[in-house]
Amino acid sequence: MNYDVLVVGSGPAGLAAAVAARGRDKSVLVVGNPWQESPLARAERIDNYLGLPGVNGRELMEHFSAHAQRVGVEFHTGRVVAVMAWEGVALTAGSEVFQGRTLVLAPGVARLAKYPGEAELLGRGVSYCATCDGMLYRGRAVTVVGRSKDAPQEANYLKSLGCQVVYVSPQEPKGLDREIPFVRAGKLEVRGTDRVSALVADGAELPCEGVFILRDALAPTDLLPDLELRNGAIAVDREMATSLPGVFAAGDCTGGPLQVAKAVGEGHTAGLSAAEYVDRKRNEHQ
Repeated sequence: MNYDVLVVGSGPAGLAAAVAARGRDKSVLVVGNPWQESPLARAERIDNYLGLPGVNGRELMEHFSAHAQRVGVEFHTGRVVAVMAWEGVALTAGSEVFQGRTLVLAPGVARLAKYPGEAELLGRGVSYCATCDGMLYRGRAVTVVGRSKDAPQEANYLKSLGCQVVYVSPQEPKGLDREIPFVRAGKLEVRGTDRVSALVADGAELPCEGVFILRDALAPTDLLPDLELRNGAIAVDREMATSLPGVFAAGDCTGGPLQVAKAVGEGHTAGLSAAEYVDRKRNEHQ
């Protein structure tokens, strides 16, 4: 389905952006985890949110989410695994693909460190999306690094394509096809020169041509490698526009201070800017 504005992230910044864009009569889809899984929802007490001293994070997130639903924001629960931004936006979440005229990035901060060799071999055997890239490895040996709850299902999907799958994770997976070998390991390294040749799991080398690293969240630069960064955060201007046309960002992903008030304010600005971008593009084509 097509939307005017796609929002990645269902925290304060993402919901504020969605509400602002809906206020300009734009169709909006928010893709992310349930609000109950937001880090803010686990905050016992917040004393610096204007007008609501002493409120807890769960109360705030419940109100934010209810507001967004009340104004007609649509939601899709899932992990964003791929984004293409070129004359509009195409976003893949699980096996679903959504299209939009513009994009607001508000995913928070991805705190998982990369494995040795992961960044160097991204796109040369390392992938974050089985649905997107699985067909490229039909009949080949691949490993799946399971760090998300839907990783076993994606491993099963790769097996159904004819891939020779090995599943690697620190914990025993639920729902994994019993014919897929499971390796319990936590210390990992991706090896290869021009392309992936193996995954080393706790010292044991697993030869393979592809490594699918499936985490609960990806850094925005994993989704859009051409994003300009500033001090490790997404670089934005006062309108929350990034270096990519039609892509805006808000909240913790743009840097500190990591505060709710900043996230909400930036989200509101990003939502308005995204709506204005949609209107401007429509006028250009009239």
